[in-house]
Amino acid sequence: MTVFALIIINKAGGLVYNRTFYEGGLQKISTNDLLVLAGTFHGVHAITSRLSPVKPAQAQAQATPPTQQPPGLLTRPEPPSGLEVLETENFRLQCFNTMTGTKFLLFTDTTQANVDVVMRRVYEMYSDYVMKNPFYQLEMPIRCDMFDRKLSSYIREINNR
Repeated sequence: MTVFALIIINKAGGLVYNRTFYEGGLQKISTNDLLVLAGTFHGVHAITSRLSPVKPAQAQAQATPPTQQPPGLLTRPEPPSGLEVLETENFRLQCFNTMTGTKFLLFTDTTQANVDVVMRRVYEMYSDYVMKNPFYQLEMPIRCDMFDRKLSSYIREINNR
């Protein structure tokens, strides 16, 4: 079980962070290709979030028991999430989209368990060491040494299990 790489994309589709943790996993690609990958994924994610099927308002009202819903008030549907998982024979891509539109792409082995737990922990580290850093400017490339060290330590622990 291995975590190969992490990519963080800002809300505009720009690449703000990329890190490879396991050299033997994915093929090495250039920085230009990473920028293209970030922009392309951002566009595909936006399209797939619009393709989510939505229940008609009547079906939603019928699905909710009358005791739980005030009369005449329709429940709001869950917001569409877009592309969350892409699995191939060689790797699995898990996407976590934050409320602010920042996307975390984690590339793992197809047998990697508890990817959601790993993503949550990576997001916590991002919140603690990047977003609370007074020198970090939003939407700019992430250059936080403490984030790099903590992330490397955590992923090394996962990859050595």
